[in-house]
Amino acid sequence: MRIVALSGSLRRQSVNAALLREIAARAPVGVAVEIVSLETLPLFNPDLESAPPQAVTAFRGRVAAADALIIASPEYAHGVSGVMKNALDWLVSCEAFAAMPVAVLNAAPRAHHADAALREILSTMSAQVVEKASVTIPLPNAAPCRPTIKEMLTDALAALIAATRRTNSP
Repeated sequence: MRIVALSGSLRRQSVNAALLREIAARAPVGVAVEIVSLETLPLFNPDLESAPPQAVTAFRGRVAAADALIIASPEYAHGVSGVMKNALDWLVSCEAFAAMPVAVLNAAPRAHHADAALREILSTMSAQVVEKASVTIPLPNAAPCRPTIKEMLTDALAALIAATRRTNSP
């Protein structure tokens, strides 16, 4: 099973990116979690849809090859980060994204606005948000190494794997 993980933060010390690294390290045998950087994606431009830039083609290819997604995004101005919204805009016309199981992760003390905005975007794009795999850690500077957080991430990953297997079974 292949899972693509996206962080909506470009910060080197991003807590959301740290959560993704921790969840990737906890992947069981037979499950690969690939963290895909959004840093090289150009700004979304519908005029480029017919001949997208190479970075967009590569990004879409990685997502299309995945069985599931994990999205971790901070909250900026009561919404998802610009880098996350830009990445999702490039996926709107990606048919493989529709019905794909998605886990939503967030590490912020007041992330409910971003969480709601992200879920609305994903719903509009026909993604299948897996509730049991979605986790909000309401601690500022949450350390992914804390035992309770590790347990939450392990449980979230297990729920995403189970939902993905159900989705992909005949």
